[in-house]
Amino acid sequence: MKLLMVSLGCDKNRVDSERMLGILAAHGYTLTDDEEEAEVAVLNTCCFIEEAKKESIDNIFELARLKEEAKLRVLIVTGCMAQRYKDEILDEIPEIDAIVGTTGIDSIARAVDDALQGRRDSLMGEDISTDPDLGDMKRVITTGGHYAYLKIAEGCDKRCTYCAIPDIRGHYRSYPMEKLVREAQELADQGVQELILVAEETTLYGRDLYKRKCLPELLRKLCRIEGIHWIRILYCYPEEIDDELIETIAAEPKICHYLDLPIQHASDSILKAMHRRTTRADLEVLIDTLRKRIPDIVLRTTLITGFPGETEEDHEILKDFVRKEKFDRLGVFTYSKEEGTPAAAMKNQVPRKIRNRRYNELMAMQQRISRENGRSRIGSVMEAVVEGELTEDGVYVARTYGDAPNVDGLIFFPRERELLSGDFVSLEITDASEYDLYGKEYMQ
Repeated sequence: MKLLMVSLGCDKNRVDSERMLGILAAHGYTLTDDEEEAEVAVLNTCCFIEEAKKESIDNIFELARLKEEAKLRVLIVTGCMAQRYKDEILDEIPEIDAIVGTTGIDSIARAVDDALQGRRDSLMGEDISTDPDLGDMKRVITTGGHYAYLKIAEGCDKRCTYCAIPDIRGHYRSYPMEKLVREAQELADQGVQELILVAEETTLYGRDLYKRKCLPELLRKLCRIEGIHWIRILYCYPEEIDDELIETIAAEPKICHYLDLPIQHASDSILKAMHRRTTRADLEVLIDTLRKRIPDIVLRTTLITGFPGETEEDHEILKDFVRKEKFDRLGVFTYSKEEGTPAAAMKNQVPRKIRNRRYNELMAMQQRISRENGRSRIGSVMEAVVEGELTEDGVYVARTYGDAPNVDGLIFFPRERELLSGDFVSLEITDASEYDLYGKEYMQ
């Protein structure tokens, strides 16, 4: 039978989707990306913010429509929204045949088989606080083959006041190191050259299992795997970055000099209200340290604007911080009021119009900074990995070490010889726009 997988939300969700695909492929299901010919559909949902929730609901109804108009016989809903709203979803959308929670993905084949036999069920798996187990699940890589995400932990203990993830994914649980190294080796054997480490928080890896932070040790072991060319680290909470991690990034040639630091704000009063564990001064010291120890490091961050109680003064503090720090990559979210979180009950909720205006101001500022940062690279030579080709324009599309897939910029260069996705090339930077670079192959 032909099966369609729709994966929404973050790259951590993508890993879960790839594991489910591996299970279903092993059970004889044939994968398709054509929704008109699919007989079984699995929708892996997200509900991190309101927009993600809406996207998940829209996709549910689109797939429910296919049960009436196309070949689709079975619709399974999985992921964070399934975990959080399982009863409401089953009660209100009869087209859904089964709900599979965030720790129940190893039951996906049984859920599909039961649905095909007319049984409607909710398979939530173990409690969300259960230690994760990679088992023997083989993933079906959906990123094109030359890069893949390695999820090193589940859940989160930070309890930021705006975030519902601990209630959906449970407390922080690391995957055993030996299993992660084995999974990374299997990915390398399949042709993966770039490993991207993800978790709700990567920097705390190992503290629950080994009573100490072990991300540097894991990184060093991953660097020994033949075939892996780049290792990239996402979701590093700034308060957990220590000297050992900085030294490991600086010392290991395979680790990209790129760090993703979700700081969320720079006003001390807002950081405290968010239950973040840093101050503006802490952030400034860390950023200065990183840039001194690793001079070519590319720093990415995310911000939340319009958090409850955020004043114009708080907003100006954040703008001043962004202006001074000149992050290489920066994303902004307008605050999303999530039910059940402490922030949702806070007074002084910021009106949507003001949230949007502050968002636009921050993004306009970052656009200018990004253009300046890009232009400073003109004349330099950078290694890049080919992502594809724009045939009509006669150019290749690539990424440098400073660009994570799907969230950062690209570099475009003329097609002068045959290259494949996953090939690494040296490029001389010749121009820059707000977010992208332009170059040509550098021939020594």
